[in-house]
Amino acid sequence: MQLDFEKLGGLVPAVVQDFRTGEVLMLGFMNAAALEATLSTGNVTFFSRSRNKLWVKGERSGHRLRLRELRIDCDADAVLARVEPLGSGVCHEGFQSCFFRRLNAEGEGTVIAEKTFDPGQIYGEGKQS
Repeated sequence: MQLDFEKLGGLVPAVVQDFRTGEVLMLGFMNAAALEATLSTGNVTFFSRSRNKLWVKGERSGHRLRLRELRIDCDADAVLARVEPLGSGVCHEGFQSCFFRRLNAEGEGTVIAEKTFDPGQIYGEGKQS
């Protein structure tokens, strides 16, 4: 089955899920080259829209995402990467998951998780990416 990279201008959304717990860890985007790199290396690779280049999750932090299974949705325009997270967290803000805030009816976000690492020690003070 071929992924449909054309709907989003060469990209597909990539939902990342912990294969053991089922927790959703992050959302990224892949182009065809990122998909190929992910499949060939086993390390989840994304296309950075802001930097306009491929990036391997954890290339700075060491908190890599080891691919366990890749699923394709029914429309073949999104992927689900089931991973083994290596390191103390996935989010560059210091949390296990990038989805650490709950949005209430008023549109306000509340932090609902504890930090699992200090991003300042990994990225430097004020530099989180």
